[in-house]
Amino acid sequence: MIKVAGIRFFDKGRMYYFNKNNLNLKESQEVIVETERGLQYGFVYKSDKELQEKDLITPLKNVIRIATERDKQIYKKNLKDSSYALIKARNIAKELNLNMNIMDASYTFDRKQLLFNFTADDRIDFRNLAKRLASIYKTRIELRQIGIRDKAREVGGLGPCGRFLCCNSFLTDLNSVTINMAKNQMLALNPTKINGVCGRLLCCLAYEDDNYTYYKKDLPTVGEEYIYKDKPYKVVEVDILNRKIKIENPERNILEEVFIDYGSFE
Repeated sequence: MIKVAGIRFFDKGRMYYFNKNNLNLKESQEVIVETERGLQYGFVYKSDKELQEKDLITPLKNVIRIATERDKQIYKKNLKDSSYALIKARNIAKELNLNMNIMDASYTFDRKQLLFNFTADDRIDFRNLAKRLASIYKTRIELRQIGIRDKAREVGGLGPCGRFLCCNSFLTDLNSVTINMAKNQMLALNPTKINGVCGRLLCCLAYEDDNYTYYKKDLPTVGEEYIYKDKPYKVVEVDILNRKIKIENPERNILEEVFIDYGSFE
């Protein structure tokens, strides 16, 4: 087991693991960390987490130091400057007639890179935009196209359940959600029912998928033959949560429907 620190760069952002570098860290503490993009200002989310080495991408980058008052001032200035850069980038994109929506801008702590996230319906040739921004800000410019789910995380809102969006409130990783998860839970494949406000499949479809898979494994499937009172029946419905199946007898014109108690959850 390896003790690591979980660091976030934004309040609801993804958590990344770093080598503690023998520092005595506390949760919510502000730190300077080493990343592939350069130095970054982060917040300690997990101060002393133990993980298997196989679960980590090694070698880990280091927590450089606990943030000083000077570091905090630099961080606040970077936030202010990046907000101005966002306005400037949007204006230039409009001048260049680029069909893109620039969502946010952020400096690395050492200002060696200025990153812009944007959404667009199609691929965008943003080379002229990048050149103009580089000539203004004299640093490396990166423009990254993000998906609609990332946009929903940034904007926020209420889901069909009436609660704040999971991606905007507590989810740190936007893992893959597939239509097979909806099928596995025997949901009606109605886009208005299984899609979120972002237009993609609901993130919550993944929450209980493993449980549905586990409790379905000893239940018959729809269409399968089932012997009941020494007669063959056809399974027409499976109620996973109540552990029951509905069967019909095809031998008569009036089909017989019977609920069979198939045991309860352990």
